[in-house]
Amino acid sequence: MADTNVAPPSPHYQMARESNIQQQQHADEKASSTDVDGEKMGNEATIATLEDDNIAALTGAQFDDPNLDKEHFTALDDESPYPEVRSAVANTDDPDMPVTTLRTWVLGIAWAIIIPGLNQFFFFRFPGVTITGIVAQLLSFPCGRAAAAYLPNWRIFGVSLNPGPFTVKEHVLITIMASVGAGSAYATDIVAVQRVYYNQTYNFSYQWFVVMSTQLIGFSIGGVARRFLVAPPSMIWPANLVNCALFNTLHSQYYAGVGTRGGLSRERFFVYAFLGSFFWYFFPGYIFQALSYFSWVTWIRPNNAIFLPYPYRYLAIAQLFGYFHGMGMSVVTFDWNQITYIGSPLATPWWAEANIFAGFVFFFWFLTPVLYFTNTWFGKFMPISSRTSYDNKMQTYDVNRILTADNTVDLDAYHQYSPLFLSTTFAISYGLSFASITATLMHAFLYFRKQIWVQSRRALHEQPDIHARLMSRYPQVPEWWYLILFLGMFVLGIISIEVWPTQMPVWAFVLALIIAFTYVIPIGMIQAITNQQVGLNVITELIIGYALPGRPVAMMMFKTWGYITMAQALTFASDFKLGHYMKIPPRPMFWSQIVATVIAGTVQLGVQAWMFTNINDFCAPDQKDGFICPSTEVFGTASIIHTISVMDNIDSGVSSDPSCSLVVDRHTTSICVGVVLYSTSHVECVCLALVFFFLIGAVTPVIAWSLNKKYPNSFLKYVNPVIFNGTGLIPPATAINYVPWAAVGFIFQYVIRRRHFSWWTKYNYVLSAALDSGVAVSILVIFFALQFPKNGTIGLTSIQAWWGNTIPFTGADYGPGGAGTPVRPLAPGETFGLFCFEDDQSDDVVQAEYLVNAKQSAAGSPSTAENV
Repeated sequence: MADTNVAPPSPHYQMARESNIQQQQHADEKASSTDVDGEKMGNEATIATLEDDNIAALTGAQFDDPNLDKEHFTALDDESPYPEVRSAVANTDDPDMPVTTLRTWVLGIAWAIIIPGLNQFFFFRFPGVTITGIVAQLLSFPCGRAAAAYLPNWRIFGVSLNPGPFTVKEHVLITIMASVGAGSAYATDIVAVQRVYYNQTYNFSYQWFVVMSTQLIGFSIGGVARRFLVAPPSMIWPANLVNCALFNTLHSQYYAGVGTRGGLSRERFFVYAFLGSFFWYFFPGYIFQALSYFSWVTWIRPNNAIFLPYPYRYLAIAQLFGYFHGMGMSVVTFDWNQITYIGSPLATPWWAEANIFAGFVFFFWFLTPVLYFTNTWFGKFMPISSRTSYDNKMQTYDVNRILTADNTVDLDAYHQYSPLFLSTTFAISYGLSFASITATLMHAFLYFRKQIWVQSRRALHEQPDIHARLMSRYPQVPEWWYLILFLGMFVLGIISIEVWPTQMPVWAFVLALIIAFTYVIPIGMIQAITNQQVGLNVITELIIGYALPGRPVAMMMFKTWGYITMAQALTFASDFKLGHYMKIPPRPMFWSQIVATVIAGTVQLGVQAWMFTNINDFCAPDQKDGFICPSTEVFGTASIIHTISVMDNIDSGVSSDPSCSLVVDRHTTSICVGVVLYSTSHVECVCLALVFFFLIGAVTPVIAWSLNKKYPNSFLKYVNPVIFNGTGLIPPATAINYVPWAAVGFIFQYVIRRRHFSWWTKYNYVLSAALDSGVAVSILVIFFALQFPKNGTIGLTSIQAWWGNTIPFTGADYGPGGAGTPVRPLAPGETFGLFCFEDDQSDDVVQAEYLVNAKQSAAGSPSTAENV
């Protein structure tokens, strides 16, 4: 029976239906579709299902798909309804093209060893370098062509060494194997933090079990979710379109959407853009680094960071215009690497970029300065933007001072030392994370529930678009494969937390997986249409902070299983969508990702173990070769942030928000914690606004959806949760990363797309791939040729010392040692914070708010304070 709740068919429904029926009627009966369990479905059943579920659902008509461009809409016959897809993806397939050849596996496994190993080595170094997936994509092409040209056409055990020309499908599979595990596995930081900060060194079995479980258990979830995230044509995954354009350009593949425009071929255009990007990056990347950090206003007044006399009291140029620790209002950069810090603006849809830009302007150009200069959360005693955690002496928080011998938090030591303070942008980023969590669930329910319901009843081969029809000839991965993978990794996870003392019970492990399961589809659907992913790292910290207070190791492991499981599931789904576009059979896709991930994780653990054994002072702040482990330090600090606050809250016996530890202090035996509402002690929480972000996130989609129903042709249909989570990289990102990104996106994704559609169709994604590739290769050349040799001393007194390379790293914005400069410095011996004390005349707790508290002298003289 047809779904009576769905929206009416689009105007193109009849044409699409007739086209699909014709396609199905002329299909080869021998190539009849096969479902995930191997059962055959006849053409009549497929047609009936398509008609029953309403084709309009798959073109976005059911949920007001903002990516569906009605101006350039095409009927579903032999084209995708999305011009982005038509411009980058071939609408043909050769099922006889070689895919899983011997050279595919040899090159794929080789890159799965080399690239993750190198990335893990430089992961612990500052400055470091990362070999990205697009570099692997480029390097794989000449390797494959060389193998096709020089390997003999011999057969070994029936397998050909050289089955012919190097194919695009082989190239795709090699690239996926090279990139799926290229980045450092998230769980390797657990191992490093345990060894460096908590003096826990466990054997390789423990490390391997943790890494494999965290990396692969998400793949099983992503496989189950593929009917929602991969099969529907509305799930376009914009980032994959750049890869598709590059694959098809390198292999001179014909693909739809070229248009009638003449001019340069895509191949020649790519070469010119690549070379231009490669050579230009030498200027902002090495010769003239001020072009990258172009904070020109701070160069005029480099030391203006503190209060000036009235009426210029609140003029703080470094805080507003600085790049490193300011709001970046200089808004200029000539570095494509800075512009693409949050993703390619040529791949992200303009409406999503507009959401992110609007969220940035309101929350960081309006709200953040207001909070900062009114000294909310004592922000003036820190730079306005910093990822560092501070104590009440304006120093980096020393987590070792509050840990016991068994690596739990010592409350007495914490009270004697200092509460933990965060910068204003860091605090706002927590609030936006809270809002994005509730907004994602609410948005998915309001906008995607019908599509989720339709897809839950539809087999994977029943999608009525050209790419799904072309993929229907290949057998799908059986569901029981994913079940076996899940059970195996689940067992490894249980063993790792039960056999070794991790402070984490089994129920917490299960809870982490439930959180990941819950968010995979909502977050995946948003990422598939916006090119932006909502992170679960903050909400998992919040939950485990309450559930298991005072256990930092358990905090790290819970966050990893709760967050990375979801992230790996979406990585798996994204790669499957790339394979869907490039017509890679699903089963080779499955095995290539599993094998490459296992190899990459094993290699990374081996490299990490070697580095701990053979590099002197590894992870020490003054390590002579730069192996100071910056990510490990951040990861270790984050493991105790919520632990500190929640333990303090439990000790006080009041309900509180963990993020409130950044604004409170404790004096004598009185209680002064960050309370969500007034507690029985009448202590006010100055962090109340952050907690209300949960409510803001839940209500905003409801308001937008309700108004959109009343005004269906308004801009409200474009309102999306990325307005909250799109700015998640602040700090350390600033306006220099967001404003030029939005400007470039507006030019290409709005102006050129509307006014020069044929040019945009032919070149847009090729240009994005060329610029990204040129920068990526240039970074590697600069690092290995000019920065890594001689420990970075090449040109130390010449090119590295000239004004264009030193001006960004001077002045108040950069600060002493790169720490930034607050607008309200402390005098020697002073501290800052919120202090509570007992009133001698009553039983009530009296709250006194001081910006500065000078320590009492040894003789017990009263302290002096500036009260604002």
